[in-house]
Amino acid sequence: MITLADALHAAARDTPDRVLVRDDTAALTCAGLLSAATGLAHALLRRMPSGSVVSFTVPNWHEAAVIYLGATLAGMVVNPILPSLRDHELSFILADAHSRAIFIPESFGGHDYAAMLDRVVAGLDSPPEVVVVRGGAGQAVAGRTTLSQLLAEPAGGELPVLDPGATRMIMYTSGTTGRPKGVLHSHDSLAALIAQLGRYWRIDAGDTFLVPSPIAHIGGSIYAFECPLLLGTEAVLMQRWDPDAAVALMAEHRCTHMAGATPFLTGLLAAAQRAGTGLPDLKVFICGGASVPPSLIRSATEFFDKAAVSRVYGSTEVPVTTVGALDDVALAADTDGRPGIADVRVVDGEIRARGPQMFTGYLHPEDNHESFDEAGYFRTGDLGRLTEDGCLVVTGRAKDLIIRNGENISPKEVEDILATHPDIAEIAVVGISDPRTGERACAALVPAGSTAPDVAALKDFLVSRGVAKFKVPEQVTVVPALPKNDAGKVLKHVIKAQLTEES
Repeated sequence: MITLADALHAAARDTPDRVLVRDDTAALTCAGLLSAATGLAHALLRRMPSGSVVSFTVPNWHEAAVIYLGATLAGMVVNPILPSLRDHELSFILADAHSRAIFIPESFGGHDYAAMLDRVVAGLDSPPEVVVVRGGAGQAVAGRTTLSQLLAEPAGGELPVLDPGATRMIMYTSGTTGRPKGVLHSHDSLAALIAQLGRYWRIDAGDTFLVPSPIAHIGGSIYAFECPLLLGTEAVLMQRWDPDAAVALMAEHRCTHMAGATPFLTGLLAAAQRAGTGLPDLKVFICGGASVPPSLIRSATEFFDKAAVSRVYGSTEVPVTTVGALDDVALAADTDGRPGIADVRVVDGEIRARGPQMFTGYLHPEDNHESFDEAGYFRTGDLGRLTEDGCLVVTGRAKDLIIRNGENISPKEVEDILATHPDIAEIAVVGISDPRTGERACAALVPAGSTAPDVAALKDFLVSRGVAKFKVPEQVTVVPALPKNDAGKVLKHVIKAQLTEES
């Protein structure tokens, strides 16, 4: 397979003026990105050997594409880090990955990243060089390097010849239990992933993705950096999610594709309804990364003019394990879609997968020992089943399984049904330790209006829909919002910790 560097050179040669990535401040063309990335690659190689890890924690800014491609051209291993992470997480990742440089905003969202990195690097034995993006008006900031300075350095020397099978990205898992793990991907694994998207998601050259998902997440990164070069698309970046602004951007740039977790689809649908537009250019919306209510898929499909809306399933380790069911509304809503190039099987209730888009392993070999079965399938830790149609239905995570009085309860099954309750806007069901029953099921919910259903109301609603009584939550807590990460995934460990502290 070709590398992303090959694709950038070809794009700059064949379509130099085509826009690859844009945000609210600039648009990068093929030729412009190659020029900037080449300059950065030379600057990096003067500071560290090829193969070093280069980290960045920046918002959805066009400069991220320069960093991503610059590191790639230099043969570095790029390490995207979510901008929402703070001292503790950054210290661990930078030390664990042996990062040689980290690109940061001087400040963003009211947070002083420069001061944070001062604290972080002071505690590291081998601190990385800190490079400030959009800071200091191109001048040195408190002795730090700026991206502008690196790009102004003279180019010189040869860039390395890249091995398609070599590691080119390390991305850390969320680390909700235990320490985060570094997931390794190669040129080949990411190229296989993008080829799959082109085959199954109705992507044509000239299509445009709206990218509000964080570019430091596997989803945001591939739509912003990989698809524009490997599939001929354009990426419109949003640094902050605003549904009404998203509808305006989709109309302005005639966006054809969007992918994101449940909150993105919920917000986009509501904003489009307020604006009275069915988003006529939108061809596909892919929803994954969090619990997706079937009713939401049906409502969005019915409202949008022509968009196929589908659930999908995947992970950082095996991205886009299923590709949805774009040709069948029922399967798109009620299942998590068909496997694409991945081979998926369910063993003792656990989803296992392998395929050419699968990661090459974790950074630390010991993390691989329990992660694969004897046939080389990745053990996802997710629970599910395969339907007669060959589609996957994810029923929850093994670690989320609630065992009460010896009975197993899948929180996702209960959540999907309660999500259709007219008085519930969002809901998460978690298990809390109970000395009498082992665990008790608790529902944390965001009410849709001024009143919130209590335990009795949830019981009536579930039982009326044929749900066994033992699955009914025993406790309800009303919250203004569910805690989520930047990708929209509900942080159940945070909910459990809060409820445990209160009990």
